[in-house]
Amino acid sequence: MPDFNALQTEIQYQFRDSALLRLAMTHPSVAHEQGRLVRHNQRLEFLGDAVLGLALTGELYEKFPSVSEGPLTKARAQMINRRTLAEQARQLRLQDYLILSRGEEANLGRNRASALADAFEALIGAVFLDGGFDEARSFVLRSFRRAFGEMTSIPTLDNPKGELQEILQSGSPGAPEYQLAGVSGPHHDRDFECVVTHNGVELGRGKGKSKKAAESEAAIAALKKLRG
Repeated sequence: MPDFNALQTEIQYQFRDSALLRLAMTHPSVAHEQGRLVRHNQRLEFLGDAVLGLALTGELYEKFPSVSEGPLTKARAQMINRRTLAEQARQLRLQDYLILSRGEEANLGRNRASALADAFEALIGAVFLDGGFDEARSFVLRSFRRAFGEMTSIPTLDNPKGELQEILQSGSPGAPEYQLAGVSGPHHDRDFECVVTHNGVELGRGKGKSKKAAESEAAIAALKKLRG
């Protein structure tokens, strides 16, 4: 059994209901392997994703009052992606606390980015249920301060296409596809429009002064859609 007291010290939060913390660290493979109704962390991950988004959106909104919706959306996408969340989990050493099936353990699931990212969001959901939004928000901001400091300048999304591909391929082997949807304007001042699809489903559209810029904007639109 993992030492959850050490984890509570690390996250600077003591649970009233320690069962919530255990649930947050319980990987779905446990239920699959035991073949009976066993609770796992997917519902908490769903809740934590929403709490995380609200906490960071509120922080960006308050800290950058002169920044428009577009850059704020890009900044949030930079902060909330599978790679960043997995790194947050590693900083807390959540891999040491995951409760896995024997099969998942044998397949090196303890260090899988998707499992770590889900556990981090589930942990946020557990703190929210146990202590309320203010406690969850404090935990989120403490965690993200390690990666982004005090956010004196707005985070920028350097590689939206790479971020989108990483998120999509964490759940499906297919890569996103970009198609030129249209070109308008005079020859010396063209506007390009691109669409990004995944497994035949359109995820986003974007416009720009080059095809590359339009693809980046399409990826940003897709990230926004995926993150709600």
